Amino acid sequence: MSDAGEAPALEWLTTPDLVEVLGEPLGRVRRLIAEQYLVGSTRNGAFAVPSVFIVDGHPLASLRGTIIVLADAGFTDDEIIDWLLTEEEELGRTPIAALLDGHKSSVRRVARTLA
Repeated sequence: MSDAGEAPALEWLTTPDLVEVLGEPLGRVRRLIAEQYLVGSTRNGAFAVPSVFIVDGHPLASLRGTIIVLADAGFTDDEIIDWLLTEEEELGRTPIAALLDGHKSSVRRVARTLA
């Protein structure tokens, strides 16, 4: 049993995992990534996306605009992922947790200050 303050282990979904979880063909999954509905990394070898970015079999709706704001600020995909998953003092939690709770305006306001 983990402590309440301890973050759960991050699960990464490879491209074949994404095809299965999203129920979409490979070409569509690649388009979702190219069009910044999802962001992934090859830091662990194969390209993979944090599973927390998928909600009910779809990319988290508020993720795309946040990815675009961060990319426009010059963030690499790895930096975008790290920022989304790291506790943000102004938000009082991780940006992805705030997005999952429906606070996209707050997340994007903080993201815009990073440019």
